[in-house]
Amino acid sequence: MRKAISIILLMQLLFSGIVLAQVYQGQVDSSLMPKLSPHYQDEYTFDKSTNPARWNSQKGLHVGFGSTDALYFRTEVPDMKKETLSWSNSGWKGERLNAQILVWSSDTLEQVRFKLSNLVSANGGAISKNNIKLNMVRYVLANYPYGASNVTCGDSPYKNGFLMPDRFETFDRFDVPGKTVRPVWLTLNIPTGTIPGHYKGVISVQAKGFETSLEVNIDVQNQLLPPPHDWKYRLDLWQNPWVLAWDNHLEPWSEEHKLLLKKHLKLYADAGGKYITTYAVNSPWSDNSYTIEGGMIESTKQKNGSWKFDYKIFDEYVELAMSVGVDKAITVYTPLPGGYRFRYIDEKTGNYVTEAWPPTSEKFKAYWDPFLNDLKAHLTKKGWLEKAYIGINESAMEETLAAIKVIRDNSPNWKITYAGDWHPELNDLLNDYCFLSGKESPMDVVKNRAARGFTTTYYVCCNPPKPNNFLFSPPIEGRWISWYASAYGYNGFLRWAYDAWTQDPTRDARHGSWAAGDCYLVYPGANSGIRYEKLREGIVDFEKIRILKEKASASANKKSKALMSKLDAHLKVLTTEHGFNEDTLKTQVYEGEKMIRELSDLLAHKN
Repeated sequence: MRKAISIILLMQLLFSGIVLAQVYQGQVDSSLMPKLSPHYQDEYTFDKSTNPARWNSQKGLHVGFGSTDALYFRTEVPDMKKETLSWSNSGWKGERLNAQILVWSSDTLEQVRFKLSNLVSANGGAISKNNIKLNMVRYVLANYPYGASNVTCGDSPYKNGFLMPDRFETFDRFDVPGKTVRPVWLTLNIPTGTIPGHYKGVISVQAKGFETSLEVNIDVQNQLLPPPHDWKYRLDLWQNPWVLAWDNHLEPWSEEHKLLLKKHLKLYADAGGKYITTYAVNSPWSDNSYTIEGGMIESTKQKNGSWKFDYKIFDEYVELAMSVGVDKAITVYTPLPGGYRFRYIDEKTGNYVTEAWPPTSEKFKAYWDPFLNDLKAHLTKKGWLEKAYIGINESAMEETLAAIKVIRDNSPNWKITYAGDWHPELNDLLNDYCFLSGKESPMDVVKNRAARGFTTTYYVCCNPPKPNNFLFSPPIEGRWISWYASAYGYNGFLRWAYDAWTQDPTRDARHGSWAAGDCYLVYPGANSGIRYEKLREGIVDFEKIRILKEKASASANKKSKALMSKLDAHLKVLTTEHGFNEDTLKTQVYEGEKMIRELSDLLAHKN
């Protein structure tokens, strides 16, 4: 009997071994299987406090206003001397003001929610609570620690990840796990028809078993900020409309895709976006993006050797962007794609053909001359020619000059924009020149270009480390960028990119070797974040300075002229800033902001 049982067991083991050893079609090695989670996580929670003992005194509901120029980490007790239960600020009619509210506890807080009230003034004026919006701030994974200055365009030296607060998310209520912080971003849009004066309101904060209140004090000044569409600041954030189709599993350029694009571009327009990014070539940037930018103008080489061009996608995107207010400039990229790669359809075979056409080659001119002729005719028919720029980006000097020659030989009236280092030999050739921060021309060159009707801006990308809009950059840097633009005489600012989303953009901003946040400033669902709002704040400062300069120049008030001279002297200091210390940048912006407030009151009436 025992012998029979042993034989049966041996046969079972042999059979199971055969089964386990068998290879099935479609089989995936167990070591490559992704780890599953029981539920989707809206944000990662891998971080641990560097000082857990501080949580021992944080029982119950803790609420207070933090600074919009600080990032508050998920598992760290906020560095606040005391809980600030009131917020005071001032702004123009038509301006947006920002505040940051922090909720934290060593205990788990359930169903945290906010109740808003109207803001009212002593003279009977009111700002409806509908002008106040609250967003929970989510944490996103970065590959550098806060304020890192050793950033390069290569791999991060840090093997660990770092959770940074940035992404906005709407909410009705939320829970706060014990020993964590939840930032909440408040935006207050002051209606243009608001009566100037002091306004007060209350925000009630409730959680299960707890309740407290916060006070809001706003001084509305007698100045009017124009709507973003009318701002003079030239904001150029490069767009990749294909990412929305990819992120939402939609057919590119379907009606559903375009509906989402419209909402997505409204967020850009709301920050004063001026440039529409279009692509005459497929994958212009050497396949660097997670989702490749496709071509918007389809080129077909016909059987007789001539070229035919289809502008369907180009027209749809430009018209869509213009419909939401992005309508000042159209950049057509690019005669110099990565590797000089050009893709077209061969009518004889129906196949796509990809070839390398350096700008010095005969094939380059043989294509670009008829293309530019056709493009000019098309833009003229649409009424867009005066808005259009042929865009070149960070290309070698020989190739850049060769491409410009082909463009200018086609027509001296083409407008050309170039983003890259300052080169004196390019100055007279470019209608719009965008310098890499730290690789800029002298200030007098910028002033001279303005006198000639040219525009000049500057940009940051994976370099320099500071100032920048990385996920881990101190928030003040995003605002300071436009103070510097004002000080240097620039027309605005450019950045790649608005929305070159990574594999998991809502939770993880890392991509390739680049610093987290380099690829995008906004999130899926047309959601903003701290970095984007701080950039917008600085743009508003730029506009306010511009408007006040015009008013001071036309005013006979000696006090306002003296204060404007003081502000000009203050701005000049910013042009010599090279250390980019966080506290120094804050001081520079805060001191300038104080002068803006004083000037706003002095110039509130004609003098």
